Amino acid sequence: MSNPASRTLYERLGGYDAIAAVVGDFAPRLMADPQLGRFWQNRGQDGIQREKQLLIDYLCNAAGGPVYYTGRDMKMAHEGMRIGETDWQIMIDHLTATLERFNVPAAEKGDVLAFVESTKAEIVELP
Repeated sequence: MSNPASRTLYERLGGYDAIAAVVGDFAPRLMADPQLGRFWQNRGQDGIQREKQLLIDYLCNAAGGPVYYTGRDMKMAHEGMRIGETDWQIMIDHLTATLERFNVPAAEKGDVLAFVESTKAEIVELP
């Protein structure tokens, strides 16, 4: 068995299937949220499925997994959406609840949240 300290976050989270399961819980939470649901209001099912797959690919790649992300960078993907600080905090709350639902260990949960926080400046446009 490899040294746990040398394992990627992707491996520590359980790999592709585990990350896909988290996205499968997280995305519907966002879409059902009274404030955040507006971002998916006029999206068809195909577009929503594509967005979920891109999120899975992005997270797997960012966590050190062998998945190639073909989507846009975070700034371009979210530009003009008028995402504010309150939207961001609601999203973080949903992500935290999802990670807790899957009993993600504290160290990995902290690493995921730290990574997501590192993208905030590219996503949030409004105070």
